[in-house]
Amino acid sequence: MIHLPPFDAGFGVYVHWPFCASKCPYCDFNSHVRHAPIDEARYVAAFARENEHQAKLVPGRTVSSIFFGGGTPSLMKPETIGSILNLITRYWAIAPDVEITMEANPTSIEASRLRGYRDAGVNRLSMGFQAMNDADLRALGRLHSVAEARAAVKTAAQVFDRYSFDLIYARPGQTPDAWASELKEAIALSAEHLSLYQLTIEPGTMFERMVAAGKLAPMPDDEARILFDVTREICSAAGMPAYEISNHARKGAECRHNLLYWQYGEYAGIGPGAHARLFTDQGRIALSTLLHPETWLESVEKNGHGTREIETLSARDQANEFLLMGLRLAEGIKPERFAALAGQALLQAQVSGLIADGFLETSETGALRVTARGVPVLNTIIEHLTV
Repeated sequence: MIHLPPFDAGFGVYVHWPFCASKCPYCDFNSHVRHAPIDEARYVAAFARENEHQAKLVPGRTVSSIFFGGGTPSLMKPETIGSILNLITRYWAIAPDVEITMEANPTSIEASRLRGYRDAGVNRLSMGFQAMNDADLRALGRLHSVAEARAAVKTAAQVFDRYSFDLIYARPGQTPDAWASELKEAIALSAEHLSLYQLTIEPGTMFERMVAAGKLAPMPDDEARILFDVTREICSAAGMPAYEISNHARKGAECRHNLLYWQYGEYAGIGPGAHARLFTDQGRIALSTLLHPETWLESVEKNGHGTREIETLSARDQANEFLLMGLRLAEGIKPERFAALAGQALLQAQVSGLIADGFLETSETGALRVTARGVPVLNTIIEHLTV
């Protein structure tokens, strides 16, 4: 028997490639530097076994999006990407219009290699630029220059119809005028999509240690808020409004895989440190895999999977996750979907109070969404609505 979620927000597959050429000082992702060559064939075999394991938990799905993240997936050979895509088709059906995204760094982008990824099946590229000036690129630990970033966009545009890149703002000492200049250049270079993240000091990173040692001073919150407002204003004027707090796109160019997360769809998570949300015959589960690449690899080869933790989510857990993810979206959430997960309606007194105070509003389609006034205090809003 095939068990399905109470509403269909899509099914995706996330593939984590955990290796990078270097570790950026702000990064808390599960990424690792290895100086010896990676045995890609061995990892592909392990991906196949873990994919089979998760497919048994959720048979009969149709994949609408696949995302290669990391780490730096563009360090993989195109043949490796092709092999992983082939094994996914072995276990699930693939939608005719499937979105297949691969993250890439400018230093690993060149035309022949990109054509190899395109021929393997990738149809969307997400590039990690992070800054549009060389001094800040060095401060962020990036290995590429602005010139390389510009060349990467030109190359990507020759190969892919869809591409995006990331920038980090609220960097120490960054002024509104400087950020506005960078952002306008980025919009001129981008075809349809930008991911714009405010710099945060994450636990366990080099930046956290530098802050503790007095070697790095994070931007004060009030100054960062000004840059947030600048971001919204410039992107909206350019026809790339925010469809999620940190993501901007032209109409119809939103990243479908990320929308799947925010709309509380299902996704498998394959590879070291990957996460999954799957609706099984035991209910909706949260699954995570072992973080260390070699430990994960050995576990898959021995046990058929690299699962680190698996938890069956209660109705309350699911409803609160749905709020946490969905209220990040400009479109907001459908209250009936919350009720389907929680087994109860949203707390009307809290909703009415937040609407009266100007933090929430109801759209013309009946969705509940955060207002411009509410975005900066989103976490507080969510706390008021959780059950």
